[in-house]
Amino acid sequence: MIRKIVDYQKLNEDILNLLVEKFPDGYSDRDIIAFRNAQNEYIETVEVRTEDTVYLVKVGKRLVQAMEDFEEDEDEDNSLNNEVESDNESIDTINGEDLD
Repeated sequence: MIRKIVDYQKLNEDILNLLVEKFPDGYSDRDIIAFRNAQNEYIETVEVRTEDTVYLVKVGKRLVQAMEDFEEDEDEDNSLNNEVESDNESIDTINGEDLD
């Protein structure tokens, strides 16, 4: 299994989505994995797994904001899709009435 340490700025949409799914209400202290890297810097991460990779995503205020922004964008997209579907149903009904 591949192991990667990733900064939140380099997250792709798939991994950010996994983070939001795993921590829908945010992460807590017990979710944090802390260690010192090769430069002896103290690093705090949270773990996300895919089938073949374990990602340790560096945590901080910016990660929390990125997760919240991603979740809001996803909610807006779903809301817009529902509105379009609703509008299409209304148009079909109107068109159906016109044909009768």
